[in-house]
Amino acid sequence: MTPTGKLARPDVFHPRIVLAGCPRLPAGDGDDDGLVEALRRRGLHAHWLPWDDPQTLTADLVILRATWDYTERIEEFLAWTRRVPRLLNAPEVIAWNTDKVYLHDLEVAGVRVLESEFFGPDEAVHLPGGEVVIKPSVGAGSVGAQRFRSHTAAREHADALADAGLTVLVQPYDRRIEAGETALVFLAGQPSHAFAKGPMLPPPGRPQRLDPTGSYAREVLTGADPDPAVWEFGRRALAAAAAHLELPVTELLYARVDVIGGAADATLLELELVEPGLGWSVQPGPVREAAERRFAVAVADALERLGLGPMSHRRN
Repeated sequence: MTPTGKLARPDVFHPRIVLAGCPRLPAGDGDDDGLVEALRRRGLHAHWLPWDDPQTLTADLVILRATWDYTERIEEFLAWTRRVPRLLNAPEVIAWNTDKVYLHDLEVAGVRVLESEFFGPDEAVHLPGGEVVIKPSVGAGSVGAQRFRSHTAAREHADALADAGLTVLVQPYDRRIEAGETALVFLAGQPSHAFAKGPMLPPPGRPQRLDPTGSYAREVLTGADPDPAVWEFGRRALAAAAAHLELPVTELLYARVDVIGGAADATLLELELVEPGLGWSVQPGPVREAAERRFAVAVADALERLGLGPMSHRRN
């Protein structure tokens, strides 16, 4: 700063960056608390706002981070993503990834995914034999997902989702989940860090434990060091998604690939491109700092690509 308090380089463009939460979590759930400082160290200035705050529409860049209520307001949310001048990840990515029907697209592309069947609100739901998981195809944080041994109870839950106008997703319960999920985090298409998630769905008949806001199921997270073959599986899954979306994988600022199984049988549970938790808080200090630095670098690169770099105004 100069003695007068003005910027020493007034010719440098400083984009207005918003990290988007939601009204229940306007500054996120705590896991992303280091991002504002990591961006500041890169010379970038960001602040938090709920996604539906009108000021998001005047920001230079909005980054989705904790928009946990979007499933309850899906049409409003998707319309908002198209109005934001610049959004990461991009609106077409969000529109595709908010509905778990995307799992079918990835399966067609050759990715091994957990067996999944989808039934529209007016379709009869077919239940396979054995224990099953029923969830809405548009959902986040495992809200609305339940595990059943009783087909009568499973059908009642499926009917309730259909009556609410929701597409129903039916999956056989895979016992590999009891060993936990491996969450692979990619930043700008490159592997960054990983963590493990304990089983999120309670046994049949037991209530789900949600966070105090009711926005997502409580998770037990720990650090993880996946086998290189699991990382490669995640890379291929993300590449398949980027190819389907006809985007360079580097344009996906963040991605989380949730996997069960190991090197020999890795299977995709979900590919999270909307606003996934990135597990910063369970990383050792140096790992977290390096990962947050990669995030800030990826944001800076995205700003350059979008014409919002520090000297961008000089090209106008």
